[in-house]
Amino acid sequence: MHPARLGPYLIDRKIGAGGMGNVYLGRHDVTGQIAAIKELPAALAREEGFVLRFNREIEAMRKMNSPHIVKLYESGSDDAETYYYSMEYVDGETLSGRLRRERRIPWKEAVQLCLQICSGLKHAHDEGIVHRDLKPSNLLLDKNGTIKLTDFGVAQVFAAGRLTFTGAIIGTAEYMAPEQVDGRRTDRRSDLYSLGAVLYTMLVGRPPFSGGTAAEIMQKQRFGQFDAPRKFDSEIPSWLDDIVCQLLEKDPERRLPDAFVLSKRLQELLKKMELKHSTDESRSLSESGTRLDLAAAPRRFFDAILMRDLVKSQISSDEPETFFGRISNNIWVLVGMLLLVLGSVVWLWPTERSLDRDPPIVRSGQQSEADRIVQMARIRWKGGDAAGAQYLLKNLRAVIVSDADQFHFVRNIDRLLASIRNHRGTYQRAFIRTALDRAHRMMLEEREKADGIWRGIIQLYRDDSSLQDLVDEARSQLATLPTRSEEGEHSSIPAPW
Repeated sequence: MHPARLGPYLIDRKIGAGGMGNVYLGRHDVTGQIAAIKELPAALAREEGFVLRFNREIEAMRKMNSPHIVKLYESGSDDAETYYYSMEYVDGETLSGRLRRERRIPWKEAVQLCLQICSGLKHAHDEGIVHRDLKPSNLLLDKNGTIKLTDFGVAQVFAAGRLTFTGAIIGTAEYMAPEQVDGRRTDRRSDLYSLGAVLYTMLVGRPPFSGGTAAEIMQKQRFGQFDAPRKFDSEIPSWLDDIVCQLLEKDPERRLPDAFVLSKRLQELLKKMELKHSTDESRSLSESGTRLDLAAAPRRFFDAILMRDLVKSQISSDEPETFFGRISNNIWVLVGMLLLVLGSVVWLWPTERSLDRDPPIVRSGQQSEADRIVQMARIRWKGGDAAGAQYLLKNLRAVIVSDADQFHFVRNIDRLLASIRNHRGTYQRAFIRTALDRAHRMMLEEREKADGIWRGIIQLYRDDSSLQDLVDEARSQLATLPTRSEEGEHSSIPAPW
């Protein structure tokens, strides 16, 4: 039996229940606004700690305004024992409901959902709020595919740390970070661990750890090892597998630092996979076209021979046979001519001795000088010195490009240079993007460090045309900082422009 009314809301029906009480669907009696109304049970309201927890949830939710967080409308109490608050009603289902129905979610969609969760988490973390109970049942999916975080009732407000006490454990065992299990202080990285467990569940169909009791699961969270997602589904990209495993690190210091960085990593993953897919598709189409041409060639070839023979037969029947015609129709004469041609080819074919007399590159028992330089370049590239490898190859190319005998060798050098540039560009962009994101987070409280990052990026990459968009971003960020000439401060790095 549900109440007929809570504050100004007329109650229609009960739509959920949880640790913080029941949730009803209702309508405001003046504005007609549809809302979800959450009521704290009267039995709990008499306990001082639960009322304090309820009030803290209200204060936390008032700070937040994000399309991926359920919006708070108002709160109040009907009497001394009935507390409630109204919030946005999401017409859809929980993520846990969808997982019960479908078990797994395709990895691309799971990444897109995770990006939305990152957006909501970043907003909450920027407001100083850690959710502390992120799980599929606290993630609501509307009919348009938008996901929203709800139930910040167990959130810890950074500015109100005195409201918590040592050893308090709040959360759900399957999605709880190891530091929560130990009763240690939690921060935004604890939410990232929980998000990693949610992402793992979407990909695999079950949480990384399970057990018969909450205590058993919590023990596994502290000391257990999980199976990587790719073990269950080889279609999951290895890059995504690495991200999930990093989010589920026991040590918070080894996880990604915040939701913003995670979102950038996921966006980079989608770009990499799109590029890989387009490359594979082009290669597949090319190979398919080649196979079709080769398959059709024999039929076209024999059709042409048949037509030639028919025409030749008709012409021959109309003309008298000549001396050369009789010779060309003699099979033994044709075989003899073929052997003569083959003998001439063998006789004229250059021997190894003749190559030694006039070599395009020194040929001996040892590697040629050009081969040695290419090998050195490969070793430098594999060792991480892409610039050094390019230096060797470009100079070698300059030495031999005018030698017509080295045409194919020069082409191989060009292909190797292109591979180095493409490989280097991908990792350079990821490296610079991470540095720019770090500088963006530091610009308010650690201005000098952010300044150093931007100047360093400009100095290192200003001459690389393929990275100019990132260099320009660093310049624009640096330009937003107030000048420090009046303060008598000078950077050890000269102005990059």
